[in-house]
Amino acid sequence: MIDPLHHIPDQTLAEEFQEHGAQRKLGGAALKVLIALALCFSTYQLIVAAFHPLSSLVIRSLHVGFLLMITFLLYPAVKHGGKLDSIPWYDWLLAAGGFALGTYHWIFEADLIQRAGDPTTADLVVGTIMVVMVFEAARRILGLALPIVCGSFLLYGMFGQYLPDAIAHRGFGFDQIVSQLYTGTEGIFGLPTMVSATYIFLFILFGAFLEHAGMINLFNSIALGLVGHAKGGPAKVAVISSGFMGTISGSGVANVLTVGQFTIPLMKRFGYTSVFAGAVEATASMGGQIMPPVMGAVAFIMAETLNVPYVEIVKAAVIPAILYYVTAFWMVHLEAGRAGLTGLPKDQCPSPWKALKENWYLILPLAALVAMLFHGFTPMFAGLTGLALTAILILGAALAARMSNKAFRYVFWFGLGLAAASFMEWGIYPIIAIIFVLSLLCLKVEGGKKTLGSIRSSLVDGAKQALPVGLACSIVGVIIGVLTLTGAASSFAGFILEIGKTSLFLSLFLTMVVCLILGMGIPTIPNYIITSSIAAPALLNLGVPLIVSHMFVFYFGIMADLTPPVALAAFAAASIAKASPMKIGWKATHIAIAGFVIPYMGVYDPALMLQGNWTVLSAAYIVIKALLAIILWGGAAVGFMWTPLKLIERVYVTIAALMLVVAYPLTDEIGFAMALLFFAWHAWQKRRLPAVA
Repeated sequence: MIDPLHHIPDQTLAEEFQEHGAQRKLGGAALKVLIALALCFSTYQLIVAAFHPLSSLVIRSLHVGFLLMITFLLYPAVKHGGKLDSIPWYDWLLAAGGFALGTYHWIFEADLIQRAGDPTTADLVVGTIMVVMVFEAARRILGLALPIVCGSFLLYGMFGQYLPDAIAHRGFGFDQIVSQLYTGTEGIFGLPTMVSATYIFLFILFGAFLEHAGMINLFNSIALGLVGHAKGGPAKVAVISSGFMGTISGSGVANVLTVGQFTIPLMKRFGYTSVFAGAVEATASMGGQIMPPVMGAVAFIMAETLNVPYVEIVKAAVIPAILYYVTAFWMVHLEAGRAGLTGLPKDQCPSPWKALKENWYLILPLAALVAMLFHGFTPMFAGLTGLALTAILILGAALAARMSNKAFRYVFWFGLGLAAASFMEWGIYPIIAIIFVLSLLCLKVEGGKKTLGSIRSSLVDGAKQALPVGLACSIVGVIIGVLTLTGAASSFAGFILEIGKTSLFLSLFLTMVVCLILGMGIPTIPNYIITSSIAAPALLNLGVPLIVSHMFVFYFGIMADLTPPVALAAFAAASIAKASPMKIGWKATHIAIAGFVIPYMGVYDPALMLQGNWTVLSAAYIVIKALLAIILWGGAAVGFMWTPLKLIERVYVTIAALMLVVAYPLTDEIGFAMALLFFAWHAWQKRRLPAVA
């Protein structure tokens, strides 16, 4: 039987790729300081989530202060040529300055409220420095593309009055620009930063705790046991395992660098090329951003932007997310059939039921999270509950493992269950007491200190993983602030509306192209915020429901992370697969191409996203139609179904799939008829193939 851990290569395989800048490799006192600051950051965020002791603007400001401080210590100013084992004096100064300026709103909160709209010289100086530091921190961690895009909007806000009349604005003073970007909630401390400082950080921490608890190995074992022996089994394991991982982590690249270290070498070992192995993992991992319940950061921003409960976003995303993974699974199946690849021997695959029996408690936090979200609790409370429950279960498992008597273990787990349930009734204080007592008990048992070390590592990793998300949310506030101040979004929206008068499809296609182009240089979060703030209102005026239009933008923002030349998921997979990132990116786009039809189908028939006047029957109908379109589109893309397809057959099935995308009765009938004829023809071709041979 295969031990999933046995096949994970050394961690150094993934060190060549660093998703966000070049991290310093520190030791000694500098490392201890960095760990202490990361622990302070996580502790601060937990206090905010549990007690909310400060005003909203102060919470956001301190959040950005922590982000700047840790980023300047962890990421050097230049990727190459500088020392990565020490921190120069100027970065210590920037780190201290960034955090100190983050406290400005806290110290002078009352004064800033009283002089709102009339900033002093000190306000302007602090605001200018803060904006510049956010740009520099974002450059270090996210690269040049996003700061350049945000800088272009900033220049537009400052000098847009000199542009042609069609895009010009009336002109704004420097004090108005700085006040918009710094002193209020429309700039770097805007809605995205608020979401980052509350929901997003909690869910990142939740995912980090589950990863350290062993959830990745559980997911790999279940996937390997379910489909490892099937045709093309190793690649199907990658799809399912990454889909599972997507339920706890909204970061596609993080999924590649964790799950991919097991699945990519496994695929290569059983005959897949390095390019295809990397592309499958990249495609499957990026879907994690849209996979409930813990979706990517965009989902939380979307919920706040639309002022709807997070569960509504989950409801809209669940069917497209499942269809995304069905697409990847189907493409892998076809590729395996075309290449004649087999699965693992069944006796070498682990038992999924045994894996669940041994690690059943890891599922409980995720189940509790889902139940609470669907029972109307806020994402913050649900995330805090899931996090507390995970910590209790990790500590409880370490103690239960030392109990020799099975009856004692059952009583112990029952007691822990009652204690965890008390969180719903009595609040946070009993849970803090339980975690504290369990931690003290862990100090007394063998292996307990290692468990406590795992919890500490989870807190540190959560803080580090929050840096790119938080800074992206902060810097993209510059764009929101400028668009709000100048009203520039209405110009592009008017352009889309003008096109939409003749064709909704052209408006959707234009929006998709903007998403894909922006995605070549910037992450999903700013891509979504920019495109949705411009295009979504226009699509609403064309009759597209608001959640559907935002999901359309979100979906193609994810697809943009797969498309070269800047495909972060492909670069991450390339570091493990040892293949060209560009080739992996193009192959990943090819694997995901059948999924490109899903957002269009959701727009033409909102029942796919459970929006509008949908019923169970209408939703089932559109899902069946989408599955059929994916099957046909996949066959056309791979050139194989049950047997190889000729060029004319591939063109035919492409047309049939396109007929199913548009929600008109006539086109549906044509699509279903063409599909039926094709399957009949293809079945006949398969039957006569041996005779011909």
